[in-house]
Amino acid sequence: MKTIIELLQLAKSQNIDTLDAEVLLAHALEKNRAYLYTWPDTLVAEAATIQYQNNLKRRLLGEPIGYILGYKEFWSLPIAVTSDTLIPRADTESWLHWLLERFADKQQLRLLDLGTGSGAIALALAHEKPQWAICAVDCSEAALAVAMRNAKALESPQIEWLYSDWYQALSGRMFDVIVANPPYIAEEEPHWQQGDLRFEPKSALVAADNGLKDLAHIIQQAPQYLTPQGLLLVEHGYLQGPSVKSLFVATGFSAVETHCDYGGQPRWTVGAREIKNE
Repeated sequence: MKTIIELLQLAKSQNIDTLDAEVLLAHALEKNRAYLYTWPDTLVAEAATIQYQNNLKRRLLGEPIGYILGYKEFWSLPIAVTSDTLIPRADTESWLHWLLERFADKQQLRLLDLGTGSGAIALALAHEKPQWAICAVDCSEAALAVAMRNAKALESPQIEWLYSDWYQALSGRMFDVIVANPPYIAEEEPHWQQGDLRFEPKSALVAADNGLKDLAHIIQQAPQYLTPQGLLLVEHGYLQGPSVKSLFVATGFSAVETHCDYGGQPRWTVGAREIKNE
């Protein structure tokens, strides 16, 4: 048997990121990462060693940590993920902070989460605002099944989960806020076939029309489903800000603003539905 420190050194010799190795070993031991450095000379049982070594091999092939572990922490919540869902990113939390601050005093709010995937966004909002009425939709039944399992585990019964291709199943419904993190990578861009992205569902990453097809559909159709002065907020690629802003303006949104993520990159745009004079 090998000790904890020896197993971490094994990962280092294979050029595996130290944090990744710590997370994988802590998972195999069912301990937190602090345990590894509190008890570095502890011998690791054979079963845990084999699990750890197998997971190191998966990581060497580029498989994301979230898929290896079966979950990813998002908004301090353990969100189960599978190959049917995207792995939630920390940058998405930047606009969640903004949204929650914007509506901090709003006790009642109807919110739509388009393309919910694992349900991470809807679940984070429900965790902070359990009184809000949240509807989350996806066109993948497999992804919705993951989202609903997450909701059960996190005890978020107030979320309404619907199978829908964007707005398709929402005729006649109105919302105060619509949020979406749709596919926005252009198929011509090579990086979606590299690194961790190779393992994530292409349908949730790549869009036609230089990555703007789904964004355009969401923006152009949103006024039909927004209450007067209701907000639409979409996440997009860091080079797409001007194009997305133009789509908002052309659709008649007001107060359109593009904001940066935690890395300082233009990552999301928000606008309000204008009240038209009849």
